[in-house]
Amino acid sequence: MDARTFPHLFTPLTIRGATLRNRIMSTGHDTVLPTDGTVNDALVAYHEARARGGAGLIVLQVSGVHETARYTTHMLMATEDRSIEGYRRVAEAVHQHGTVLFAQLFHPGREIMESEGGLLAVAYAPSLAPNERFHVMPRPLSRGMIAEIIAGYGDAARRMHEAGLDGVEIVASHGYLPSQFLNPRVNRREDAYGGTPENCLRFLRDVIADVRAKTDERFVIGLRISGGEMDEEGLTAGEALDAIAALDGALDYVHVIAGTSASLGGAIHIVPPMTIENAYMAPFAATVKARVGMPVFVTGRINQPQDAEGVIASNQADVCGMTRALIADPEMPRKAREGRAEDIRACVACNQACIGHFHRGYPISCIQHPVTGRELRYSTVTPAAEPKRVMVVGGGPAGMKAAAVAASRGHRVTLYEASTRLGGQTLLAQLLPGRAEFGGLVTNLERELELAQVEVRKGVRVDKALIEAEAPDAVIVATGATPFRPRLEQGDGMQVVDAWQVIKGEVTVGASVLVSDWRCDWIGIGVAEMLARAGSAVRLAVNGTTAGEVLPLYVRDHSIGRLHRLGVTVTPFARLYGCDGDTVYLQHTTSSEAIVVEGIDTLVVCHGHAPVMELSEALEDYLGTVHVIGDGLAPRTAEEAIFEGFRTAWTL
Repeated sequence: MDARTFPHLFTPLTIRGATLRNRIMSTGHDTVLPTDGTVNDALVAYHEARARGGAGLIVLQVSGVHETARYTTHMLMATEDRSIEGYRRVAEAVHQHGTVLFAQLFHPGREIMESEGGLLAVAYAPSLAPNERFHVMPRPLSRGMIAEIIAGYGDAARRMHEAGLDGVEIVASHGYLPSQFLNPRVNRREDAYGGTPENCLRFLRDVIADVRAKTDERFVIGLRISGGEMDEEGLTAGEALDAIAALDGALDYVHVIAGTSASLGGAIHIVPPMTIENAYMAPFAATVKARVGMPVFVTGRINQPQDAEGVIASNQADVCGMTRALIADPEMPRKAREGRAEDIRACVACNQACIGHFHRGYPISCIQHPVTGRELRYSTVTPAAEPKRVMVVGGGPAGMKAAAVAASRGHRVTLYEASTRLGGQTLLAQLLPGRAEFGGLVTNLERELELAQVEVRKGVRVDKALIEAEAPDAVIVATGATPFRPRLEQGDGMQVVDAWQVIKGEVTVGASVLVSDWRCDWIGIGVAEMLARAGSAVRLAVNGTTAGEVLPLYVRDHSIGRLHRLGVTVTPFARLYGCDGDTVYLQHTTSSEAIVVEGIDTLVVCHGHAPVMELSEALEDYLGTVHVIGDGLAPRTAEEAIFEGFRTAWTL
């Protein structure tokens, strides 16, 4: 074992009755794995994988403390004693690997996302202060219900304590109920719970006291709070700092993060995309640390052990939240401790299968690591019963993952790539503004190929004759896709190009550009931003309700904000019809009326992709085993490509 590369990261930390073996924390995050409000086998397996991988601290996803806390239909609830057994199961699973376990105590207040059966829920808040993001008008809390909810926090903590957890984290971050009491723009009460800074603190003081009274002196009580909610009506960094300082003696630690659920702009910081700076909340954590005596935890784009080591070594914080890093690679702490940092599958902050799945109501996963969220099925690599000679054609994400997994199971694998570089469309994605980190996907997969000892042959175009000559036991076709060009009514004078030509720099784009975006994904938004930053006047016409419609919400919203700052005009509901001279003709997708845009010299077509099928079609009468995966089967995203590569190799 060698932790010398990250000496501060692997220094133990004792907080009251709990000792963290290192400073790596998996923060509370929704997994959509529970099915009935209680801990189930899937959730236990999910957290045990991260404990086995070496995390020092795991904080469970939010647990509701009162019936009015149900902000989604799939959250954990800690309102009944029947929940104790589930919490005990996850505690025992995590503890056997030496990891400390806390749970989050939660009430959203007015931040209600959904309710069972599709009916709108009754939301409660300190005052009649509407929520902008979900358009919720809350009912002001009565003194009686405030007392009920405070008791609910303590009762939930008692259940966690009885289950054997090491502590709890009171969620006052992201504009949830405790924050609503702290925020004078939301809390307009004139009784003992509002009106003055001390009265606004009363709710949290009462909650902390009730939790302490119903647990014991060894039980850890922490607080998560946004160090600025990044919204005009949100809690400010100064207000948060004052509240933290006032509660210093009552808490065992404070965990700082950013953002609020109450607005689209503030919500981006709940799970910040790759366009936001790494460890960007560390300076605020340092400010907190200089003012309080308790340990300070920090979360916000800390995806690599070297980043966490820097934060802790510089005394900005004591513990780093590295949740997405652990979603992408549950073994990250162990690899870092053993001096194998180059083997870590680094998170690329794409948000697609983690928070992106949550927003779509699906269980958590990772585009790079399909085992995440599927631990019950895929956590143990099964050696192949009969090693085979496997030929993988195509070195994009699908082919790379298939080759690495097949080889790790004992098959003899050769990967063929027609070009001189592996990576496929990822090599293009990383060239767009703010998406360079996405290229880490290729770096990670290349390392997986190396560790699995896959033979890689670049610059070789595979045809049926080569396959017949090699005579492998199985062929995996992952030939990818090319840009799809729609049929247009097209006259003279307009330059028409596709997104790939623009990204590669193969064409000179004019001063006035219209980007026609059929897919409404990262390509149209990215090309529009690239051209606007290069000086073109850009209009983005999307065949959907909004730009980036199919992207993870926080990625979409942050990207739309960037386009707005650059002056890009977005036209929704726009179907491309044709072009002539300097005019592009569109059709409104619901009214069917024409949308005519004049003064355009370049039309950029982002209309999805067509699968490269020549090889798969040539092999239709091939007698051997053939699997077609990824975009070569049907153009989709990197998530489907990697999952299909993984699953195909798993079944060989």
